[in-house]
Amino acid sequence: MTTTAASAPPFGRALCAMITPFTEAGSLDVDGAQRLADRLVGEGCDGLVLSGTTGESPTTSDAEKSELIRAVREAVGDRASVVAGVGTFDTRHTVELALAAEKAGADGLLVVAPYYSKPPQDAVEAHFREVADAAGLPLALYDIPGRTGTRIEPETLIRLAEHPRIVAVKDCSYDFLAAQKVLARTELAYYAGCDEHNLALYAVGGAGYVSTVANVIPRHLRSVLDAFDAGNTAVAAHLQQRATPLIELMMASGLPGTVTAKALLNALGLPAGPVRAPLRAAGREAVDGLLAAYAELTAG
Repeated sequence: MTTTAASAPPFGRALCAMITPFTEAGSLDVDGAQRLADRLVGEGCDGLVLSGTTGESPTTSDAEKSELIRAVREAVGDRASVVAGVGTFDTRHTVELALAAEKAGADGLLVVAPYYSKPPQDAVEAHFREVADAAGLPLALYDIPGRTGTRIEPETLIRLAEHPRIVAVKDCSYDFLAAQKVLARTELAYYAGCDEHNLALYAVGGAGYVSTVANVIPRHLRSVLDAFDAGNTAVAAHLQQRATPLIELMMASGLPGTVTAKALLNALGLPAGPVRAPLRAAGREAVDGLLAAYAELTAG
């Protein structure tokens, strides 16, 4: 059975890969996280993905990850799904984080392909199965080979789709043919993980998106999906195209999306705070460019 945009996705359609707010001193900003989460849900996000790439998961502690889940769960209640990033390069540690996320109140788990060690596909598959067997929550597999160095190959995804708790994919593979192949042969919910693919993947049966750019323009990105669902495909395309300059500046300017998202949120007076080293804050020129693109998009 092919997943369609009309079917009910497991975590909603419009998900934000939420930044992790920090105080100026560098500690977890729980109040800021709650205020940001509340704003994102109020502006149209069906779900929030915590402690992913945008959430600076490599530099937050296990305790901070659990505290963030509890805080966001308290802030949004049952208005949105809370998906916790738990993937690491260590299967045992990933299982520990998965169990902790479940205990903290997450609705689902985002599990990235094991990185750095470059395991072969049979080991990648075994890793995901072990996490899915250990946890009681549904899993979204995170395919982002540009960061991990390891692809989750289509045939591996097709086999993993047989597991009852493996229900979704966050796709940052930049392999649109492979995504369609898996969509045609499984019931996995496919979420665009690259904002430039939000509409394109949705149009061929994707479930929606997990968006970094949604940190700053959640309602606009939601409107793209809403227009498509209403049958206004030309309007959906126009809205997607209008967002392209900001998407490009945030995601393809040579700076990580975490850096650009926090820079723009800080400039707009919204909760964000600094990034943690080794990341560094965006410079003045980059911030000015982001603000100009944001102003043009939101002017009308």
